[in-house]
Amino acid sequence: MPAEEVLALPATWMRGGTSKGLFFRTGDLPAESAARDALLLRAIGSPDPYGRQIDGVGGATSSTSKVVLVQRSRQPGCDVDYLFGAVAIEQPLIDWSGSCGNLAAAVGPFALQQGMLEDAPADGIAQVRIWQANLGERIIAHVPMRGGQVLETGKSRLDGVAFGGAEIRLDFLDPAGGARPLLPTGRVRDLLRVPGLGPVEATLINAGNPTAIVAASALGLAGVELPQALNPDVGLLARCEAVRAQAAVAMGLARDAPQATRERPATPKLALVAAPVGYAASDGRAVVAEEIDLLVRMLSMGPFHHALPGTGAIALAAAAALPGTLVADCAGARGGALRMGHPSGRIAVEAEAVRDETPAGWRIARVSVSRSARRLMTGQVWVPRQST
Repeated sequence: MPAEEVLALPATWMRGGTSKGLFFRTGDLPAESAARDALLLRAIGSPDPYGRQIDGVGGATSSTSKVVLVQRSRQPGCDVDYLFGAVAIEQPLIDWSGSCGNLAAAVGPFALQQGMLEDAPADGIAQVRIWQANLGERIIAHVPMRGGQVLETGKSRLDGVAFGGAEIRLDFLDPAGGARPLLPTGRVRDLLRVPGLGPVEATLINAGNPTAIVAASALGLAGVELPQALNPDVGLLARCEAVRAQAAVAMGLARDAPQATRERPATPKLALVAAPVGYAASDGRAVVAEEIDLLVRMLSMGPFHHALPGTGAIALAAAAALPGTLVADCAGARGGALRMGHPSGRIAVEAEAVRDETPAGWRIARVSVSRSARRLMTGQVWVPRQST
């Protein structure tokens, strides 16, 4: 293909937590949203009716079909703005309605490596103040530095990632965010009327991403099953989507279930929870019941996630801090961080809830979690011009 028929865009392929995404400086992309989205879809390799994204850089899973746009912040008290897009694999759609907590860990390193912060320390911890533009939330990333460079190697291990990295702590401040109510219905539990399933009890919460939490038993599951056994069950996935779509309507995110399925595949997230029991993780390691407070199996863009979406972990930790939620009842009395057992192992997330005068009676002041991140490749992504 002649050079004039393709567009070369500066880009960085990064891992953040248990996800991977294609990172851009916002100014390197078209300002007009339709042209921008067409370019990003083609770069990732969507839509692909074969479900493989062979003619793009996407990894053909919800964890690896993502784009991130970063720019110097326009918000007071923030360093950079972070916009996240969940790229559908088989459809020509980028869902900009939510965030990615895992890739949030890579935003600070990317911004530092791109020279977006002038006063970062040469050694120690750089605090990167991030405005999460999709949801209107503030995040503080604590990024380790050495010799003026982001430290990308270390011994911090994440279940779901094969290699260690340098720990990056993320503080999500007031993760219910802006005008979104923490409990969109004002209740800690709701009863969803789901076609084909009947009434399904749920906790609906806005923290991280909008999330619907239901008991695994409502879908006929024990909560210890692994994605490789769950994802081939198209009937189960359809029932889960029916619950998720009905939750979207109850949360005021869609006018009806078909619109939720068609236009908002990324949010709300759906989490299935159960009381802790021991199980074998996807790598064969034993997860001991005494080492976890909650079993979680979560869906992302259709199928079950291989680990746990970062924003899902935030929502679950926030729900655990609120008396009467499904999570609080499953996790029981405890102190400190919520330890969740997911298909790849465990994750611990700490939430700080304070009483206030809102209808929910509570505010989530902060949710903190440790992740790691690193650059995988930097350079140019080549996109056929006719797709733009």
